[in-house]
Amino acid sequence: MRELILLRHAHAEPAAQGQADLDRPLSAEGLAEAEAAGRWLAQNKLVPDCVLCSPSRRTRETLEAVLGAIGYVEQRIEPSVYEATPGTLIGLADTHAEVERLMLVGHNPGLERLAALLHSGQSGDYRGMPPAGIAVLSLASGVALEPGSAQLSAFWWP
Repeated sequence: MRELILLRHAHAEPAAQGQADLDRPLSAEGLAEAEAAGRWLAQNKLVPDCVLCSPSRRTRETLEAVLGAIGYVEQRIEPSVYEATPGTLIGLADTHAEVERLMLVGHNPGLERLAALLHSGQSGDYRGMPPAGIAVLSLASGVALEPGSAQLSAFWWP
């Protein structure tokens, strides 16, 4: 069994005047949410083998807080995660098919639509993924990522 963990960034500060969306930091609430997400992953023994993270400041800060709870894991900043569609995310995950437990740290609507697409087969059938929400999808080994190919084995939010 392979697992794909989707982690949405925690609450971020609104953009200051002239500030790029990529540069928005986590709020104090968001930092607490990210730390709680890390504790939940650690308690449930869901430490990823590899993490691909959006380059935005809020996703990087979310990941840093999570790593504080789970310890260091292989990680890479992946520009294509920012503003990604489910198709882009599937393509990215497919390039890491050898990873037993892959975690993507990114944004909505891409993450929630990806979870819905892999679980139910329809990207429009999503219920929402709150800030710092985690979806854990289980896939049979050797099975390609495609609509309806995964089982939603856990869903958590702070």
